Amino acid sequence: MTKQDLVNAAANSAGVTKKAASEVLDAMLESITKSLKKGESVTVTGFGTFRVSKRAARTGVNPRNPSQKIKIPAMKLPAFKAGKSLKDAVR
Repeated sequence: MTKQDLVNAAANSAGVTKKAASEVLDAMLESITKSLKKGESVTVTGFGTFRVSKRAARTGVNPRNPSQKIKIPAMKLPAFKAGKSLKDAVR
């Protein structure tokens, strides 16, 4: 399902225009992104939790030259943990 498919489904389900549904979806995604940038988690009850996961620095191998070691820096990554209702619906 693409973003446009999601907008169409939301518009049909809520009985609003596609433009309004698109604006709401964009605002929601922007709010989630801003919260994650701050390091906060976002919980949508019954759906799941978006959070920031930290990956430690490590040493890797250059795929073009396997004998060469490279340093991979520590980084933050977005993560999602599905809620019970979502897990049950998918099963």
